[in-house]
Amino acid sequence: MTEQREHERNNYNSDLLIKSLENEHIELFREEFLDMHPYDQAQFFTMLDKNVRAKVYLYLSPEEMAALFENIENEEEDYEDILSEMAPAYVADMLSEMYTDDAVDVLNELDKDQAVSYLTIMDNEAAQEIKELLHYEEYTAGSIMTTEFIAIEANQTVRSAMYILKKEAPEAETIYYIYVVDEEKKLVGVISLRDLIVADDDTMILEVMNDRVVSVSVSEDQEEVARLMRDYNFLAVPVVDFQDHLLGIITVDDIIDVMEEEASDDYSKLAGVSDMDRVDKGPFAAAKKRLPWLVILLFLGMLTASLIGRFEETLNQKAILAVFIPLIAGMAGNTGTQALAVAVRGIATGELDDGSKWKLIIREAGTGLITGATCGVLITIVVYFWHGDWFLGFLVGLSILITLIVATLAGSLVPLIMHKMKVDPAVASGPFITTINDIISILIYFGMATMFMSYLH
Repeated sequence: MTEQREHERNNYNSDLLIKSLENEHIELFREEFLDMHPYDQAQFFTMLDKNVRAKVYLYLSPEEMAALFENIENEEEDYEDILSEMAPAYVADMLSEMYTDDAVDVLNELDKDQAVSYLTIMDNEAAQEIKELLHYEEYTAGSIMTTEFIAIEANQTVRSAMYILKKEAPEAETIYYIYVVDEEKKLVGVISLRDLIVADDDTMILEVMNDRVVSVSVSEDQEEVARLMRDYNFLAVPVVDFQDHLLGIITVDDIIDVMEEEASDDYSKLAGVSDMDRVDKGPFAAAKKRLPWLVILLFLGMLTASLIGRFEETLNQKAILAVFIPLIAGMAGNTGTQALAVAVRGIATGELDDGSKWKLIIREAGTGLITGATCGVLITIVVYFWHGDWFLGFLVGLSILITLIVATLAGSLVPLIMHKMKVDPAVASGPFITTINDIISILIYFGMATMFMSYLH
């Protein structure tokens, strides 16, 4: 009932806001709109058409628009389209008011010349901060950190630190942690906001700070940073250079975005798609992303077909063998994909080290043996009662046993090998492993059938 009332309230606000825009009731629109959460503002803004959004730019200041824009999650084309609707000076002012890391995210999605043009007309101080972050390689800690943080020195009192905190808090992205630096701006400690508040005013920061601070290198991969913040339950983590100079911080909201991005990327690769399709994209855009993998798999499928052709003589002598091709190939693909998912997840979460990798391989081999033996015995019995041929059932059952062991090992070994070679293991996608295991299963099945052809009735 509460959700229904909330839904009705949001619909009412949307209708009211649209009417106020259409009727040019500026004060009513600003009163209602600015009372909304920035996320709700962004959701409302993205549902408007181009002509109506033009009025929003007139009614909101660049600073107010910045809070909204930080909550828009769009792809490159959408950012370019929306920014093209605004005056260049308005865009530059808006980017100056955004948190530095969010402004960098927007500029990274734009054409290089377009990004440079906005930086040229932007406030010099804001532009310089953004340029510093733009230099860092994408998907590293430096590319997602923000420079809006509060740092204090170890040789000052709590009273003076509180003065700095009150002065700089409005511009900081978070104040839950206050980082402590020495005279050379090197990170030496951290103190929580709670500890700072309860400490005596005349106490030195050096006495109350925690000098066992966890930090990340500016070149650290963003996925490793996400794993660290998850393990330590941090709301923010400091970023340092090779000499431990404090450069910025990474906040939990940015890490949530990273985790969503990495999960989406891994899922799309496991599905054999170059990038996740959005439902509002057309069929040509979706086909363009899916075709590369499908073309590769098409040629791999042709290899499978040619292998079956090489066993044409075996099929001519015993045509019933063709009936079990989909069964054996399907079982191999399914068990290989299951093992692949376990291995990729272990690599992605950091659970697999050198010792546990061998445990995984041994466990998957055992799993393949047990599942293969069980399925092999079952299919042997089924084939006997179906065709009255014990040896045919034994042949199919034994093929499934060997195939499932090999397919399970392939599903776990391929991503581990790719990870060792510094290649994203997620590219060993489900369709890829399935096709490879199809080839292996065909070789095993027809190889054994050819060897024992004389025993088949």
